[in-house]
Amino acid sequence: MRVLILTSSTGGGHNMRARSFIEWARLERPQRLHVKMHKALESTNELLAFGVRAYNWIQRTYPGLHNVYFNLLEVAAPCDRPAKIFGQDRFRRVLDEEEPDLVLSVHGFLNHGFFDLARRHLPDVRCVTYCGELFGRYGFSRHWVNPSADLFVGAVEETCARARELGMPEEASMVGGFLLHPAFYQAPQTIAERRHFLGANLALDPDRFTLLLSTGEHGANNHIALLTSLRDRLAAPLQGRLQVIALCGRSDETFQSVRAWAQANQQFAVRPLPYADSFHMSRLLQCANAVVVRPGTGSTSEAIQTGCPIVFNGIGGFMPQERITLRYARRRGFSSEVEEAGDLPPILTPWLEDADDLGYHGKRECMIAARPRQHPLDILSAVINTPQRGPRSEPMAEAAERPLPINGAAADPSAALG
Repeated sequence: MRVLILTSSTGGGHNMRARSFIEWARLERPQRLHVKMHKALESTNELLAFGVRAYNWIQRTYPGLHNVYFNLLEVAAPCDRPAKIFGQDRFRRVLDEEEPDLVLSVHGFLNHGFFDLARRHLPDVRCVTYCGELFGRYGFSRHWVNPSADLFVGAVEETCARARELGMPEEASMVGGFLLHPAFYQAPQTIAERRHFLGANLALDPDRFTLLLSTGEHGANNHIALLTSLRDRLAAPLQGRLQVIALCGRSDETFQSVRAWAQANQQFAVRPLPYADSFHMSRLLQCANAVVVRPGTGSTSEAIQTGCPIVFNGIGGFMPQERITLRYARRRGFSSEVEEAGDLPPILTPWLEDADDLGYHGKRECMIAARPRQHPLDILSAVINTPQRGPRSEPMAEAAERPLPINGAAADPSAALG
């Protein structure tokens, strides 16, 4: 069976989910599935590629400006039908090369025009959407939902509820949980393993409170402002109890600036690190006592899965897509937010003063409670066994109705998980 995943590099979460699906397919069904990831927006025409670059530039420089960008795209709908997609011959060539049985979209703007193009070119192809958003309302793009899709998989119930409000039939939607890398579902590290990772791998003190400053794949961060605020506003005794891991993404400029700051402030323990893949990210989140990160759904899902308390970084304003994550976190009681660098020290102070702080442990318990019951194997099984809705050829009907085994067992996610 051949699967083509449609994604785009607006932020890092969409590509992360595409890569995660590929990893689960390789792990569970290496002989039965051929999966290819295609960055549809930037590969189709220069206008769409410019839109991707504009998205990431706004995220890095002034996230609040996305409120204008988001609403413009909601109205303009550049990919809602094939006639608007210039360069569609490039996409048809990809379809000819891959000949997919199923097209899986993990991006909000690839569920209408690109699905139509795929169906016109390959009448028997099935079209499925996986949406990692965590809440409806403002910030949830209406373009996520194509009522004619063969299946809509939402990360949480709130996602599917919004999809149904936008016309997705209930029988063609399901809650699937988080689509994360297999590393996030391995046995958690023991205390000894965590101490060894911090001490031997990172040359840090396992007994200090470890704060992880995260960054997006495209380098969106406020590391220097946050570090300077901690140095200037956190009481000196508490600084001695804190150490910081600063992820710098793929930006060498960020890495060099954090390293220069650390060298100039050697009384403050800071370890800059380059880009961390999903495997290392799962280890870092397990070792960290808290993480400061933009409220993207990918990063938030990873933190929930590892139970690492989050401080959401809202410096420069929150994007509409981030506001729905904030609503999800607030409703579940684990949201801490900073809108300027000076907001961080007061949040950390009680956590550093008292290792048994009830507020800190309460947030962690709320995050653990928010973990979906579903597993990525549920998503994998549902996606590849999705029947085509409406008219279809008999051979495709037979293929859709015949469950593919997981490690030789029936295609039952609960059985696959033992």
